[in-house]
Amino acid sequence: MTKKKNGAAMPHIRMIDSEADVLTELTLQQQRDSVRFYELLLDEIDRAAICERTRIPPDVVTMGSNVTFIDEKSGAERTVRLVYPAEADISAGRMSILTPIGAGLIGLSVGQSINWPDRGGIEHRLTIVAVEQPA
Repeated sequence: MTKKKNGAAMPHIRMIDSEADVLTELTLQQQRDSVRFYELLLDEIDRAAICERTRIPPDVVTMGSNVTFIDEKSGAERTVRLVYPAEADISAGRMSILTPIGAGLIGLSVGQSINWPDRGGIEHRLTIVAVEQPA
């Protein structure tokens, strides 16, 4: 566990070095639109252990991963592919990293949970059930 958010310890996360660079740039470009959300994403990048792709375990959510998670509040289970904004199409199951839930998923591994706000600011506890890496 690492930094605390609202008094709760945040789980340790990992990110691929090149993805952290792209995410930082995307976040800084978009920051003026929604300061609070982008601050959360920048905080995630800041607290992540940044690694080369070859050092990331296969059960860690990275860009392009298919990730199944449960919203502990509603019990809903959902599977999405985490993508960059240009590829996003939620009706096709492709969730942008620049959405609140997408930003909350990056770097987590199977079994980890995080408390994370939705677009309306309501906090949800998301638990990772499965991760499938792209071929």
